[in-house]
Order: sequence, then C-alpha cells, then structure tokens
Amino acid sequence: MTDNAASPDGPLVTGSEIARLAGVTRAAVSNWRRRYEDFPSPAGGAANSPLYALADVQKWLTKQHKGQAVSPEVELWQALRAAYGEQLVAGLAEVAGELAGEDSPGLPEEIAGRVRTLARTEAPVDLVNALTERFMDSARRTGSDQVTSERVARAVRYFAPELPTDSTVFDPACGIGVLLLTVAAEAGVSRRGQELDADSARFAQLRAGLMGRPDVRVVAGDSLRADAWPGLKAQLVVCDPPAGVTEWGREELLLDSRWELGTPSKAEGDLAWLQHAYAHTAPGGNVLMVMPASVAYRKAGRRIRAELVRRGIMRQVVALPPGTATSHALPVHLWCLRRPETAGGTDTHHTVRMVDLTGNSPDGPLDPRPDQIANVPLVELLDDTVDLTPGSHLRARYRDYPGEYAALRRELTDELRRLAALLPQLPPGEGPGSLDGATTSVADLARAGLVTYTGTGQEPVSASEQLDTDYLNGFLRSPANARRSTSTSGTHRLDTKGARIPRMGIDEQRRYGSAFRALSAFEEGMRKVDELSRQLAELAREGLAAGALAPGE
Repeated sequence: MTDNAASPDGPLVTGSEIARLAGVTRAAVSNWRRRYEDFPSPAGGAANSPLYALADVQKWLTKQHKGQAVSPEVELWQALRAAYGEQLVAGLAEVAGELAGEDSPGLPEEIAGRVRTLARTEAPVDLVNALTERFMDSARRTGSDQVTSERVARAVRYFAPELPTDSTVFDPACGIGVLLLTVAAEAGVSRRGQELDADSARFAQLRAGLMGRPDVRVVAGDSLRADAWPGLKAQLVVCDPPAGVTEWGREELLLDSRWELGTPSKAEGDLAWLQHAYAHTAPGGNVLMVMPASVAYRKAGRRIRAELVRRGIMRQVVALPPGTATSHALPVHLWCLRRPETAGGTDTHHTVRMVDLTGNSPDGPLDPRPDQIANVPLVELLDDTVDLTPGSHLRARYRDYPGEYAALRRELTDELRRLAALLPQLPPGEGPGSLDGATTSVADLARAGLVTYTGTGQEPVSASEQLDTDYLNGFLRSPANARRSTSTSGTHRLDTKGARIPRMGIDEQRRYGSAFRALSAFEEGMRKVDELSRQLAELAREGLAAGALAPGE
C-alpha cells in the first residue's frame, strides 16, 4: 500500500487524514492545496494520492488557525504506519496482543506506551475496532484487495440465511475476520476460520477475544494445500477468496476428494475455493461465495458450473453493483449454493434465481426490484456455455427491443447527418505540398519556448500565441511526418521532436488548424458511428431471434 510509509521527519498522512485532523471535508483540503502557496509540499506517495509529513501539516494548520488537537488514537495510528509500513496488519496484531495481555516483543516501546495510555481511558475492544476501521478505510482508498470491503460484507450479510442455534459458520480465507465476525449474528453460532497470512489470522483471533467471542477459532495456514479443519461441516460457509491466483496447488491436489464437481483448471482457482467451501458444508447447509464476474461464463469452468446447476446445488447468483469490491470498479457476483439434504443427492427445485443489481449504487438498497429478478429454468442454463451471468438472462425477459432499436436508429441517423455537416469545405490548393516549402522542426520550436510537452505520451502543444495547437498536431499527422516516424521494420513511433511543420503566419495557421480540428472531430464521430452500427446490428439480430422484433412489410 502506497500510503503506509514514513519520511525521515516522521509519519506521513493522506489528504483524507488531514481533513480528519482539521475537522473539514476532503474537498476543503483540496481547496487549501490550490489556494495557499505555503501549504506543505508532498513528502511521498503518488501524483494522484500524495502524502504529507504530519509534523508539517500540524504546523501549517496551527499557523492558519485551522488545526485542532490531534487525538491520541490518531497519533497511535500514525505511529503504527510509520513503524510497520506495508506490514501494518502485523502491527495491528501486536497492538491487539498488547491489549489482550499477551507478550508482544515485536511492538516498539514507544507504540506500546501509547497503547497502554489509551487502554486506561478507552475500552480495548473499542480501540481495536477503531484501528480496524482505519485499516479498512486505508485499504479502500488504495484499491487494495487485502481485506474484504464493507460493501461486500454488507451484501453477504443481507443474502445470508438465518441459522438455527448451535450452527457453525466457516470462512476458509477469512483475512482479518471481516466476514467471519459479522455474518449471521444469531446467538449460539460458533465460528471457524483459516487464513494463509499468519498476522491476519492472529489479528482476527485476538480481535474476537477482545470482543468477548469465545466461540471463534482462527488458525493460520493454506486452506487448499493444508486444510486445518478436515472434518468440519458447517451450516454456513462464507468466503471472499483470493482472486486471479493460478498457483493454488492443482498439480499436487489432482486426486483430492474435494473435487466432486470436477477438477478445476489451473486458471480456475476460484472454483477450487468454491469446491473447498462446498466440501465443508453440512447437508442442507449453504455457501455464499464472492466470485469475479468472469467465473460465470469462462469456458474453462463450464463443466463445474453445469454440475452445480444439474445437481440443484446452485440456488442464486447475485450480480453486485460496480464499486462493491475495494480493489476495482468491476462488478462481482455472490454465488449462493445449498448442499442437498441427502449425501450425494440432488435437490428437486427447477430454477436458479438470477438477481442483477449492476445498475444500482454500491451503497444503495440490496432488495432487488421485480425487473431485477428472473427465475431461470435449469434446462435454459444447461446449454453449451452454461452462462450464469444474471444480466444475460434478465435482458431477454425485460428488454424493450422495439424501443431500444428505434432509439439507436435515430441516434445513428442523427450522427450521420452531423458528420456530413462537420466535414470542412476544402477547395483545390495551389501546390506544391505545404511541407515542400520552408519548414521548421518541432525541436527548434521547443528550444524557442513555443512548444511544450504534456501527458504520459509527451504530446506537443503550443506554449505561445504565435503557434496554433491544432495546426501543429494536424501537420504532425501528415504522411511526410508519418513516414519519418516509421522504421524499416514497419514499427511506427511518432517522432514529435524530429517532425517538421511549415512556416506560416498565425492567421494562416488558424485556417489550417480549423480544418484539421474538423477532421479530428469527424474521425471521432466515425468511431462513434462504428460502435452504434455494431450495437444496432447486434440488437436487431437478437430481437429478431427472440421474436421481440419482426421484419417489415
């Protein structure tokens, strides 16, 4: 994580943490950065997520009369970040151990002293929960998948079934215990977990102890290669497994008895985790798996998906809104499975409930509308692809094909008219070619201060009233400059500094620039026409095949 860092002058803080210190919004901090020349310069981080020295920030806030006293909890958090950096979970585990009365030799004495001071005025469970919230917020801001996001946890809690007394909840990849400690709040439920990262496992166990939860046991280890709970059968298994892992142990686990639905391929580690979770499910018990959306349709997992459907194990697939996961904006699915009551049996239900929430806000309600639900017969799912993507099945039931076709046809027609009007009038030129006369190189223009370079691609733009940017970019894309940028092997790399443009007065430049600008807009419009044409043809074929559209007279 990029924000877990320290400078030689002490801890670093993000813009969000500055806002907390000053009691203002993040937008206010961004405004300060623009308005005040003496606002502290970044001491680390990246351009889009700068970090500032805490000491410099405190001095500036005091000088501007915007500061407020830093709470001891904030000082503890900053000290932990400075001491542990990217190994912050290890620091949280050491703090939890100190609060639980364990020997924590790895905790620096300065931090241990802060912990003991805080523990005299604040309940240990409140302190460790506050640190956990800060850690989860830090992971969310940096796009880390180190911890299950609160949005994912909320969805799992919402769709989890009620459990009878004396039930067991199991999470085989529990991380710091976000799901394990919050799902199924019924009294009398015991919880078991396993986690590959020893620091995360220790922190989850210590936090459970501080919460007064003797029913929780978490062990460290690789769940797939070294299952610590071989005889466990739980009434509910929840899991947010590591995504995209190909080295999950397939070669050494080829003959493992857990693959009763089919041996997962190397690329389908998600389906290995799913079958591991299912193997630990008691008859009549449920599994809630957080899965990447692509697992629902990838060719490699078709056989396993078919078995889930054929045996009546798959009960529901929920496509969650984009932004639900911490580390990316792509949608994730929640797969809801149920083991048949009889060993090796098959449930008799005939549909899979598909729920598509991808059009909702990630913080909005999780209760689906009627048009977001479809009960799909098993026979419709058991085709050549076994696509379990909810949207694929809801579109055919609720899509307004005539309305969409008419709207796309109008949009395409309007865009074609706009493009026809956009093309510039270009009368015959007097010749010879513009680049055959007096020219100058872009490198010379840059040395004279007339050109600057911006963006990751270092695109040249005008830095002077003597040069028109559209004129400059138009001639840079001319055939002569394109040939100069193409190597003998055919590789094209625009040589902006070696390129040449004709010498013209600024009025003539603007005439050319206007024409080049219109051509660029025309090219962009043609790309839009191409996409509209593709969408229109695809929609028409699908509507005709589904019977929602019919050929005209």
